[in-house]
Amino acid sequence: QFKLIVKNPEKPVASGLQVTAFVEYYPESEEDLEDRLLLLIEDDIVDIPVLGLIPCCYLEIESEINFGAVIANSKIISKEISIFNHGSSSGTFKISYDGIVLLNIEPMSGVVEPNSVNMVKVDICTDVPRIIKEVIKVELEGHGCTEVWIKAVVIEQVLKVLGVPCGNILECINFGPVYFGSSKTEQISLYNESPESMDWVAVLEDNAIGGEMGTDLQRSTDAALQDLSLKSRTRDVDVSTLILCIPNQGTLLPYGKSLVTLCFSPKKFKRDFGVNDSSQKQDYVLFLRFEAVGNKDGYLQALSDDATAITMNHPHHLELALTGSGLPVMLTFNPGPVITFTDCFLGEQPQVLCTLKNESEYLPVTFSFRKIAHFNVSPEKGKIKKKSAKDVMFSFTPHQLGIFKVKQVMDIIGTGLDKNNLQVLKTKSFHQIYLSFIGMCKSQRKNILFKINPGITPMISNATGQFVADGTGQCTDTAPVAMLKSTQTQIHTHCMNRNCKGDALIAFPNDRAASIRPSEWNKKYRTIFTKTERYNYIDPEFSYTDCERLSKEAHKEYYADFISSLRQHRLQKDAARQFDIYNNSVSIGLKPAEGLMSPRISITDFHKEKLPFKMLPSDENCLLTRGKLTAIDSESLVKEICSGLSAMPSSTQEKKDCSLTLTSKQLHQILIGPSSMDFGDVCVCSTTARKLHIINNLLVHIWIQIEIEIDELHQTSPLSQVVPPLTKTHIPIVFETNTLGVFKRSFTYTINNQHLGHVLVVAKVVSVELGLSAREVILNPIPGYLAETEFRTTVRVYNPRNLPAEFTWKPVITDRGTAFSIQPAKGFVEAYRDLECEVVWHPGFNSPEAGEFNLCVRKGNTIKLKCFAKVLIH
Repeated sequence: QFKLIVKNPEKPVASGLQVTAFVEYYPESEEDLEDRLLLLIEDDIVDIPVLGLIPCCYLEIESEINFGAVIANSKIISKEISIFNHGSSSGTFKISYDGIVLLNIEPMSGVVEPNSVNMVKVDICTDVPRIIKEVIKVELEGHGCTEVWIKAVVIEQVLKVLGVPCGNILECINFGPVYFGSSKTEQISLYNESPESMDWVAVLEDNAIGGEMGTDLQRSTDAALQDLSLKSRTRDVDVSTLILCIPNQGTLLPYGKSLVTLCFSPKKFKRDFGVNDSSQKQDYVLFLRFEAVGNKDGYLQALSDDATAITMNHPHHLELALTGSGLPVMLTFNPGPVITFTDCFLGEQPQVLCTLKNESEYLPVTFSFRKIAHFNVSPEKGKIKKKSAKDVMFSFTPHQLGIFKVKQVMDIIGTGLDKNNLQVLKTKSFHQIYLSFIGMCKSQRKNILFKINPGITPMISNATGQFVADGTGQCTDTAPVAMLKSTQTQIHTHCMNRNCKGDALIAFPNDRAASIRPSEWNKKYRTIFTKTERYNYIDPEFSYTDCERLSKEAHKEYYADFISSLRQHRLQKDAARQFDIYNNSVSIGLKPAEGLMSPRISITDFHKEKLPFKMLPSDENCLLTRGKLTAIDSESLVKEICSGLSAMPSSTQEKKDCSLTLTSKQLHQILIGPSSMDFGDVCVCSTTARKLHIINNLLVHIWIQIEIEIDELHQTSPLSQVVPPLTKTHIPIVFETNTLGVFKRSFTYTINNQHLGHVLVVAKVVSVELGLSAREVILNPIPGYLAETEFRTTVRVYNPRNLPAEFTWKPVITDRGTAFSIQPAKGFVEAYRDLECEVVWHPGFNSPEAGEFNLCVRKGNTIKLKCFAKVLIH
């Protein structure tokens, strides 16, 4: 079957030349042939084997699929395995697997073309932590049976808090004693000990068991329990102001670390009036929880239709205890706080020595005095150790005469957060103490003799015409005084000016030296003695003309009217606003009496009284607290919308909100679930629905889009909804299948077309089934009735499935026949309902006392019922 086609050379073949020969193979049967060619080269013989093989396949498959380490987050993950065909003809394969771990293997069989490769997809579910090591058997044509191992390690997503820089695992951080108003920071490291990235958020547990807010733990239990005023006040305190976590949200890479700064800033809680707690220490025990954002931290458990609350489970979280104490500044002054200096004259400097004592047993005090006029402090700043004292000298150095009562401010220096960089502490004044300084500087008395001058004008006079005595000592002459009361006499007054009292403005003799212009152009001035109208010189270069004066007055009047109109408009708007406030059926405009206090309402009272709550702050540095999340969640549950929501953002505000990229803290306030939706036992060819709850606790709209590529869930609708702020809604997930067995698949959804999530759907698809309340029934005679009376009893047929079941009672006929009957003999039992069937025994001469019935369910199970009649023979 081989043919050689060649032309042998007649002459020797020169170097560089070649001779070509062809071998043709024409197989006549499906068998492998073997032959040889002989090549004669001068005296040598070369044997060339010739093989003729029939076409066959050569299949090869990988021996292992390793998923590696994956997170137990209820996802369906897939990998593909390759089946290669290196042969020249097609080859078939068949896969068999009898375990329960692997969810899906597609395809289970197939044909691989020559020189090609087929891919087989293997799915596993990461619902529980475990080690997967399964084997599947693959039958390859021409190769026999081959085993392929499927390996995976499903682990929990672990978040750890490590110390800095040693790296030890932390469970508690003790900030120690800290002054009220100051801050203290500690650094920790968050470690993601898992092979996948994780979004995390910090939540402060303000209502956790074991937490303490401002309680002195060194006091007895009875004393702490009696301090009910402090407990009632600490309920209303915003715990997020005491603890600062920077950052309080973020993303951790696989096996990555993130540095987090915790800051403790204690606040002093005021007790009721009349209680002196100036030296009271307040201890704090708080719990900070680091949670993973996503389905695992916000599971909504399966809710019934009449459920009024949602229970959330947090399987993944890490709790860190925070302890610390708040201390007041206990600094005493001796003498003080009012310090009185002795009276002194200019140039003198009285001093007072004051002793500052730090009464605190835990912390030192760093102080600094502010500078004020006329008083000095030495030293101006310093540090006093705990239970120690320091002397400070206060000096009174007046620079002018008088009595000085000033407030000396003493700053207590500590550490506080920098507003520009919250991770860095800076030195600042966190507390002030006020001292009162009182000092008086006197003037030295001097006797001044006045010498009477009978002349007209005093030698030294002021604008009022009275004398001015020079008490500096440089002038030794006595001051002359004019004795004549010229303003009250009319000795020198002209007769024509004696009655000019209406414009009697007196110009003193010495005022012309200051200015020759009148103070007011429209007033007349007269001389001091003769009352003659004095000449007023008006300089035209500097004075206003009559037109300018009128224009100036017009301007003043215009702006006065303008300001008056603005004020009138403002008053009208305020009156209208007050009218709108009080114009209702509840309030009649009465203002509360002065001194009455409104009742204090805490966050824990929101569930009972349904009062308005305080929204979460928009500050990114502010921590989320469990109490605020619970309050907002309860508010959202009240606003449930079942229909009428938009499928896509339509308004401008909706488009703006739904285009936002949400932070981890915001995603933590959106609850979508349950993330594992278990339908339970579902009948084949039936339709079952479960609610996918969506709770939006944000103040913006969100857009939810569901992507379903599973045939069993294709009836789910709607697949897109815009959820308003602070609203709860749901989407019915409809499940229907025609295949028996365990169903476990997942679908994905997106928030704002950016943030991805998933939901696992689990169901056990079974056939229709009915059950009996008893497999055997005994029929007893009714007392008082004749023996020939029929014996009766009942048996209950119940349907545990979600599909109506059609049944038929079929009696088992023996040689003696049967004396039993059941009504109804056939019918339907609705889903999750039951039906009472009556069993009757008909007594007779040869009636059998036992009988059997088969309960036959259409396309379902069959159950046998045994019946016995208990006959009493007298």
